[in-house]
Amino acid sequence: MSSLELRGVTVRYGGHTAVREVDLEVPDGSVTGLVGGSGCGKSTLGRAAVALAPLAAGRILVDGRPIAARPGRGPVQLVFQDPYASLDPRMSIGASVAQALPRTGRAARDAEVARYLELVGLDPARAGLTPQALSGGQRQRVALARALAARPGVLVADEITSALDVSVQGAILNLLRDLQRELGFSMVFISHNLAVVRYLADRVAVMDAGRIVERGSAAEVFDRPAHDVTRTLLSCVPTLEETA
Repeated sequence: MSSLELRGVTVRYGGHTAVREVDLEVPDGSVTGLVGGSGCGKSTLGRAAVALAPLAAGRILVDGRPIAARPGRGPVQLVFQDPYASLDPRMSIGASVAQALPRTGRAARDAEVARYLELVGLDPARAGLTPQALSGGQRQRVALARALAARPGVLVADEITSALDVSVQGAILNLLRDLQRELGFSMVFISHNLAVVRYLADRVAVMDAGRIVERGSAAEVFDRPAHDVTRTLLSCVPTLEETA
């Protein structure tokens, strides 16, 4: 497991500042929920943590040390929102997972691919299939296996259930929670769904207009919200009476 620190992170696209001087800490083995409305900068911040968004200012530290800007490699890995776009349709799922593994012999690589597919609840016998043969939930399991195969200390999960059927979302969330506890990686869980974040997160950071406007333990933020943005987000969470 590893800790993640974002210090003074700013991301600009042309004349637009998507993230402004953000500081965020994710302690060893913890889950930090990053929440906010559409366009607030939370996904951009997640991409910045894995060098997929350019830093205009700031630093990304893992275990107190700066990490190199190597997209797809390194101690921080990202699982994307859309399982239909994140996998190469021409590549078998086994080959996709193998991309993240250290270079080894064929037998050792195949054994590792099988291990990671089993870890996310997929039959290793399906390693030769392409993504078109899989459902959305199965594709997201492959994406998770690929990220874990890189052996990250920190996983960034960006709205990973929002593109899935409601019937599948719970299974993926339970899998992610179980894997986080079993493997001990730290995690940034990005979502607009505060009910899901409450289920998974130890700590919560709330973003608005590219800045973090509130942070604290999950209990503090959900039970005693201090910022209007947080209160607005919480007001959108369905109650038991509304769902009955």
